[in-house]
Amino acid sequence: MRRPKKIAPPKGKLGVLLPGMGAVATTFIAGTELVRRGEAQPIGSLTQMGTIRLGPRTRMRSPRIRDFVPLDRLENLVFGGWDIFPDNAYEAARKAGVLDREQLEKVRGFLETIRPMPAAFDRNYVRKLDGPNVKRGKTKYELALQIREDIEQFRKATGASRLVMVWCGSTEVFLKPQKVHQSVTAFERAMKENHEAIAPSMLYAWAAITSGVPFANGAPNLTVDIPALVELARKHNVPIAGKDFKTGQTLLKTVLAPGFKARMLGLAGWYSTNILGNRDGEVLDDPESFKTKEESKLGVLEYILQPKLYPNLYGNIYHKVRINYYPPRGDNKEGWDNIDIFGWLGYPMQIKVDFLCRDSILAAPIVLDLVLFLDLAQRAGLRGIQEWLSFYFKSPMCAPEIYPEHDLFIQLMKLKNTLRWMMGEELITHLGTEYYD
Repeated sequence: MRRPKKIAPPKGKLGVLLPGMGAVATTFIAGTELVRRGEAQPIGSLTQMGTIRLGPRTRMRSPRIRDFVPLDRLENLVFGGWDIFPDNAYEAARKAGVLDREQLEKVRGFLETIRPMPAAFDRNYVRKLDGPNVKRGKTKYELALQIREDIEQFRKATGASRLVMVWCGSTEVFLKPQKVHQSVTAFERAMKENHEAIAPSMLYAWAAITSGVPFANGAPNLTVDIPALVELARKHNVPIAGKDFKTGQTLLKTVLAPGFKARMLGLAGWYSTNILGNRDGEVLDDPESFKTKEESKLGVLEYILQPKLYPNLYGNIYHKVRINYYPPRGDNKEGWDNIDIFGWLGYPMQIKVDFLCRDSILAAPIVLDLVLFLDLAQRAGLRGIQEWLSFYFKSPMCAPEIYPEHDLFIQLMKLKNTLRWMMGEELITHLGTEYYD
């Protein structure tokens, strides 16, 4: 891919469209407004707090990422979205129970102005939820056209010059790629025929892409990770990324597993279980939705540890993941990991991890970074799969002929090198021979 000759400046407002206005979306919106008002810090956001080294270490050039690349400013963001419940963003945030009352009251007036549009929803794909704020249409194609009309109405109402869409909705039932996903023609025919392989999230992705809007998939759903929508994204010059926000337990796996591999420590088994009580936990109580999440979580270790290359160390791993719905915990998820490793001469060792995390608190800065980076990618003329954003996902999209990179540190190096490449700076290899010649 050729390096962008010029990146268009971020003029005007940047519209953020969020299918699914629940805990993650409202935590992101409320948090962004609190940061804009100087009431909080954007902790967890690489775009707002991260730095990037430029050139040799001797030059001491490490500007903030937001000062190095032409990202849009938080002040320019405007918000909208869809949900099956009619609650405004303040009411939804109160019910989600992520942020405390005092913080929410500071931005109450702002949040109350954000009301969700009726959602394209089908209980066949999310069986544990139901709500009154839904679209009606004879075919899935009609629903997709309604979403596209919503996008245009939002653009006009807010005066946004550019838009980005990030799926923050629930996990759908497990779907495998089928023939109807292989080409744009087959996909659009399937929408008109109400084919069961066309899930609601795919309607949002199609509407976004055909409207020229970058799209990121924050759930483990198949959604945009199919040839038809990848082809459509390239045709419409739209960047896409996904899938499944990398937040709690999987984030730690992508930190720990590369460490074991780097030191050539063996792994016999990794047992992971979670308890959470938010809407996501309720949805995942359905076996078919859990299977979608399970597939996303299980692939991480295989790709990082490469058992075919290291059969003696990783060729016989027992990897199990469980998620249990436990209402008293709310959005404060707890993840337990039992890790059985072995070292020199095969002697066994154990690691126990108990991560009491806040799911939406970890996800909100991911949404912010994806919005700003996808907008940057589009202004830089990039299109199709943005593998450099794998840093944010459990199941990163990549070209069909290669395997996804899951190592968090390699992902970060790829992300920062992509930013250097965009700006015409020297890539950092960490070779460092120039210091000792």
